[in-house]
Amino acid sequence: MSRQLQRARNLLQRPGAWLDQAGGAYSLRLGGDRRSRVVLTLDEAAFLAVIERPGLKLRQGGGWLPRAANDHAPASPPPGRPGVIDGERPVMEADGRMTTRRANLGESPILWLARRKDQSGRPWLTPAEVAAGERLRAEAEIAAAGPSMTMRWDGLPRSVSGGGAGRVEPSDRALTASARVQAALEACGPRLRAMVEKVCIHGTSLQLAEQALSLRRRQGKTLLKQGLQALAEHYGLG
Repeated sequence: MSRQLQRARNLLQRPGAWLDQAGGAYSLRLGGDRRSRVVLTLDEAAFLAVIERPGLKLRQGGGWLPRAANDHAPASPPPGRPGVIDGERPVMEADGRMTTRRANLGESPILWLARRKDQSGRPWLTPAEVAAGERLRAEAEIAAAGPSMTMRWDGLPRSVSGGGAGRVEPSDRALTASARVQAALEACGPRLRAMVEKVCIHGTSLQLAEQALSLRRRQGKTLLKQGLQALAEHYGLG
């Protein structure tokens, strides 16, 4: 465990401790508002670890509070939002501008589905299928020009031409990742691509993905599994 993470967890136990987010950084404050002193700045890895433990909940007025031991999660997540922690992340728009969007800071739908089991008690997704879905999600985040959990395909760079004040050019790393995402989606084929894109990249639940694609109930589950199998084959996993 890093010293930064240990200190963050210790500080979050103090009264009035909360996390703020601005410009891609996570500031730990001790006080009632944004005028309070920043006592620690967390990097991405430490922030993700804090989501795991002690856990975070939304703070009125923005930011997050540590989840107390007596804070009980609902028995089941709201429909269409498995493993969701609402927040904001910086993303690159299609025209190259950086902006901030609301995003899921919790686990991805694929990791949530990985814990589901079939009627025989076996995991519904194989390790290869989970790894393939998570790899596509990670590639999409790189293509969005930075460590982001927005999982939004419409935020990925599409063009490097043109100019304009304040424009941020996507990096070579982001562009090559975007090409890999495109190749992976094409490997799924037109019939499976839409479901894979909705769940793995947009972070949409099965239920909402089925509704958005006008599919019958449980049809999306079959298409997603077939799509993840195609992805696993594309990545050479299995």
